[in-house]
Amino acid sequence: MSGDRAPLMAQPLRPPSPARAAALLGLLVLGALVGVAGALVQPAWFPGGLLLALAGEAGTVLGAARLTRSRSGGIAVAAGWMITVVLLTASRPEGDFLFAAGSGSYLFLLGGIAVGVICATFGPGRQPDGDPARLPK
Repeated sequence: MSGDRAPLMAQPLRPPSPARAAALLGLLVLGALVGVAGALVQPAWFPGGLLLALAGEAGTVLGAARLTRSRSGGIAVAAGWMITVVLLTASRPEGDFLFAAGSGSYLFLLGGIAVGVICATFGPGRQPDGDPARLPK
């Protein structure tokens, strides 16, 4: 660590650049689309549809974290997925609903939340700039 810079955790957080904010907003929308697609696919071919929906979410969250080179991309996709799926669980005044009260729906909801959280934490965290080696040479 150089003597003139404070440790990484002691540095103040800066707001993201406009391009990064737009990318994160786009990833939030992508997570919402994956949530809608998963909600439609998961009851179709149980258990294959459920596994396909959860694998699609996992791949999207991991891909977004890798694309942005930070956990924020994965968190944006997972947040968009969770918000959309929770909103889709509400029934409409006409009595229409998207999720039936079955084990597949509950596995999709709870498994999807778990998959989103686990995959979002796999992304790289904040790292200091400079040499990636941790041990002195």
